[in-house]
Amino acid sequence: MVHDIPDRLPPAATVGVWGWVRANLLCPWYNALLTAGSLYLIWRAVVPFWNWAVVNASISLDPAVAKQHSGAAWGFLREMWPVFITGIYPAEERWRPLLALCLVLVMVGLTLLRPLRRATWLRAAWLATPLLVFAVIRGGGFTGLPAVGTHYWGGLMLTILLASVAMIAAFPISILLALGRTSNMPIARPFCVAYIELIRGVPLITILFMASVVLPLFLPSNMELDKLLRAMVGITMFFSAYLAENIRGGLQGLSRGQYEAADALGMSYWQKIRVVILPQALRIVIPPMVNNFIGILKDTSLVGIVGLVDLLQIAFATTSNPKWFGRLEEAYVFIAFWYWVLCFGLSSYSQHLERKIPSAGK
Repeated sequence: MVHDIPDRLPPAATVGVWGWVRANLLCPWYNALLTAGSLYLIWRAVVPFWNWAVVNASISLDPAVAKQHSGAAWGFLREMWPVFITGIYPAEERWRPLLALCLVLVMVGLTLLRPLRRATWLRAAWLATPLLVFAVIRGGGFTGLPAVGTHYWGGLMLTILLASVAMIAAFPISILLALGRTSNMPIARPFCVAYIELIRGVPLITILFMASVVLPLFLPSNMELDKLLRAMVGITMFFSAYLAENIRGGLQGLSRGQYEAADALGMSYWQKIRVVILPQALRIVIPPMVNNFIGILKDTSLVGIVGLVDLLQIAFATTSNPKWFGRLEEAYVFIAFWYWVLCFGLSSYSQHLERKIPSAGK
């Protein structure tokens, strides 16, 4: 005689939130100890920060009122945030960086629309966008706007501009360097090897000093390069060498069969590289490339030593204001927040690309 055994639910301790906590945080016993120790350290760090940033904080614009509180004076950021964003850019013209940002956001929004991604006019618009952004912020010429010299640019705007230009310019240069180093051409290969090894052998601060101080010595006496342009060139040169090594790793990571298959189809060298090799190689090296892009973003803070007022230098300048003298903690929290937002955005987008673009083995 057959009896039906009713289905029974799994033990409550093995499923749901409690099951996950038990399996990952409490078992075996040393995981429980590590969890308890970690929670203790987090508690010791978070509670003082919470008291400083929220419980005992002040949002008053009056420094006298802020001094009566033992916590953060967020009124300092309320008053100084335009300076943190655009530096000493003229106050009456600060709408122009905002317009440039809106232009970029509109382009990004159009690109996210699937039917428009392959439109020729959208690609042409992307090529024109950097020129339009520069024209709006710089002014003068055909724009009819008052010219604002680059020595007035600063803050978060300058940080994003430096990082964006370096990323966009270093990427194609690094591809050519990687292809040259992996080629058999008697002139291109030694040149690329020498460039990469020379640039990687010196720190970025040296490159910036060379671009800012030494480079003008080799130019005609009546020719003067903009200080911002010199910094952009130095950062681009530096990171193109590192990106080239990332891409070279991707090229070497492909099997020989990919090259042979492209040759069997009768493709020319550039067709083979463009259609078969590079798409697969770049997919492999997305994580290290994005890691370098994040490094570019954070290393823009070094441009302060050549006279540019980036986000970090703005913090030093604003906290020297007699009205808010010494409010470095609030400034550092604000800077750390924006660096984290930008770096996390780059990291998240790289993970999206990894999921979206299939590798050769899939």
